[in-house]
Amino acid sequence: MKKTYKQIVFLILFSVPFFAFSQEAAAKKDQKEEPKSSWAQRREAKKQWREQRKNEREEKKKIKDHDKRLQTKKVLRRMKKDKREAERRNENKREFFLKRWFSK
Repeated sequence: MKKTYKQIVFLILFSVPFFAFSQEAAAKKDQKEEPKSSWAQRREAKKQWREQRKNEREEKKKIKDHDKRLQTKKVLRRMKKDKREAERRNENKREFFLKRWFSK
């Protein structure tokens, strides 16, 4: 009889700290997960989006500037002319009438 009481007391004494630690961990977990207000979440998301957009634009600009530096002056002029012509065609506008009349 004494042996079983000793075993029960022994189990209780060594199992109590485990339950206490698990409860503390759960309490800490609940404290960490404080829900943010929707306003704060939107504000943070918008801030991140702006930063990401800014970085993407800077990267595109760097690439474009690098590509321009590789070109000669003659090529840059031709590219500019082609760009204007493409924009005009995409807008479905005809060339200036004198230019059409006297073209090759």
